[in-house]
Amino acid sequence: MAISSRVVVFLGLIYASLMSIACSQSMAPAPAPTSDGTSIDQAVAYVLMMVALLLTYIIH
Repeated sequence: MAISSRVVVFLGLIYASLMSIACSQSMAPAPAPTSDGTSIDQAVAYVLMMVALLLTYIIH
C-alpha cells in the first residue's frame, strides 16, 4: 500500500509540473535600447571641450 501512494504522489508531482509548463507563456523580448551611454558621454565630452577652448581663448 505504501508503494502505491508513493507512485500516486510521484505521478501527481510530474503531472503538476507538466501542467505548469504547458500553461506558461513566454515573455516578449525586451526592446533594443535607443541609445547606449556612449553617445551621451561623447556629447558631454564635446561640450566640456568647447567650454575649455572658450576659457582658453578668453584667458589669453
